[in-house]
Amino acid sequence: SYRDRELARLRNQKIGFIFQSFHLINDLSVLDNVEIPLLYRSQNGKPRSEYAREALEKVGLANRVKHFPRQLSGGQKQRVAIARAIVGNPELILADEPTGNLDSAMGNEIMNILETLNQGGATIVMVTHDEQMAKRTHRLVRLFDGTQVQ
Repeated sequence: SYRDRELARLRNQKIGFIFQSFHLINDLSVLDNVEIPLLYRSQNGKPRSEYAREALEKVGLANRVKHFPRQLSGGQKQRVAIARAIVGNPELILADEPTGNLDSAMGNEIMNILETLNQGGATIVMVTHDEQMAKRTHRLVRLFDGTQVQ
């Protein structure tokens, strides 16, 4: 229906998604994984690969464009997932446990990237069970069994 197509267009153009388990396609290179959202979006000007390279530069992975997910560490995979989420400069980023599968050092690196994106104007909604990461946010909403508490 028209409404479904409009919602899909809105999701694709305005929202970036960061999944806890990355959802990268193992048979595609890092660059190709980051380009995926652009396949469903009309881009004016530069080729998709340039936008993808810029996003990878922002997360410190410009030197990994030809690598495949199986060749990356967990932290690198998460940064590829973030690059894929930001490649179209979304206004909203939904992040599901973006540091959940990472050690504390890499988790801090990911939070630094998210903070930089937020300072650049993106709204970030993040789900986390990590108190230290939650304390770094501007606003904290606690939920228990689907109900807001505190």
